[in-house]
Amino acid sequence: MTSLIRPAALAAAVAASIALAGVPAVAADISGAGATFPYPIYAKWADTYKKETGIGLNYQSIGSGGGIKQINARTVTFGASDKPLSGDDLSANHLVQFPTVMGGIVPVVNIAGVEPGKLVLDGETLARIFMGEIKTWDDAAIAKLNPDVKLPGDAIAVVHRSDGSGTTYNFTYYLGEVSAEWKDKVGVEASVEWPVGIGAKGNEGVAANVGQTANSIGYVEYAYALQNNMTHAEMINKDGKRVAPKSEAFAAAAEGADWSSQPGFGVILANQPGVGTWPMTAATFILIHSDPDNGADAAEALKFFDWAYAKGDEAALELHYIPMPDAVVAKVKDAWNQVQAGGKPVYTPTN
Repeated sequence: MTSLIRPAALAAAVAASIALAGVPAVAADISGAGATFPYPIYAKWADTYKKETGIGLNYQSIGSGGGIKQINARTVTFGASDKPLSGDDLSANHLVQFPTVMGGIVPVVNIAGVEPGKLVLDGETLARIFMGEIKTWDDAAIAKLNPDVKLPGDAIAVVHRSDGSGTTYNFTYYLGEVSAEWKDKVGVEASVEWPVGIGAKGNEGVAANVGQTANSIGYVEYAYALQNNMTHAEMINKDGKRVAPKSEAFAAAAEGADWSSQPGFGVILANQPGVGTWPMTAATFILIHSDPDNGADAAEALKFFDWAYAKGDEAALELHYIPMPDAVVAKVKDAWNQVQAGGKPVYTPTN
């Protein structure tokens, strides 16, 4: 296992581009809070956007649950969540929801001598590990999948999210798809009663804990695994094929998605069919009020995401996020007409 970039170092690296919680924003800054899943790309976009426009982004990477609470309390201009809200929730809270990018959730491990991509797991085995049924790395179920990998007999240290998390929602959604026992005993939600393991806050916290704990396993958005030089596992997908977490595998999961089928484009991409599909793929979403308290602030936020759709694809791909298809972006921009002040849309997007 190579050295881990600690969350503090990551924050310092992007300090010039994205203001963290507790740091006052300048008057023109855009305020948002929520999911840690898209934090790396939002930070990168914010850096470039500030250089181009002089407008900063004050984004608190506090988890999807915190983002939903803050947007509902109207303490930020936008919230961010990897768990899409239902149509009823959107209506009740006067929210417009839209996706920004897609990415992959990956199992990350800290096992001496095991390099990235050498270990492979399937969904049932992953579920049994996180339920505490598989207790050691040399368990027969893991060994059968990895006959050429030298695995220790040490106990598995499970690391999971402690906060309300859209990453957890998508992770547990996948485990519920592949394991009836998981779905029945643990369930699918942004926060669950974990049978075993230690909790950590945010993708940052899980990455740090796995990096510091021998023989551990956790789950993070793939950009965190890359940035922190973490050892990821490959997966056996729904078609029974071994796949690596790569951009094309995440994109394959979204190929058949009908984004108009759910309110607020709230499509779940876990456990999709296809020989090249990564099984734990997810979109991440923005939440903004249809009746904002400050129309100018809402307009600035939409302008930022309009810029990101137009100019942010290359940066997203560098971090192994997948940009939204052009047809979906066009529908998202139509949905922005719902964000109004004085009976008129606060922002008219570019073509």
